[in-house]
Amino acid sequence: MQTDKPGFLQRLQTKWKLDSLFQVVMVLVVFACTGFTILFIKNPILDFFGIERGGENGWLNTLLYLLLVLPLYQIFLLIYGFIFGQFSFFWEKEKQIFRRIGSLFGKKGN
Repeated sequence: MQTDKPGFLQRLQTKWKLDSLFQVVMVLVVFACTGFTILFIKNPILDFFGIERGGENGWLNTLLYLLLVLPLYQIFLLIYGFIFGQFSFFWEKEKQIFRRIGSLFGKKGN
């Protein structure tokens, strides 16, 4: 008995509202390139700022890592998104992130 359950790429296409499976693959390539780039530049950046990995100030090191490396990740997503023709997809995702962050600090109760 065979079921016509959509595959992994088709589910991503639906979730991300993309036009084609090729576009899904390009988005995944952007994520992969961004991850590898951050992997290679993370240690030199942390060394430059004197952040010790596994030191006694683990929470401080984690906070500095988040403040330094995560913004770079977002920037590289846009750069690779542009290179691979998926800038508009990633730009929309960035705007969603900024709206969510903004809502955390926005006015409440008005």
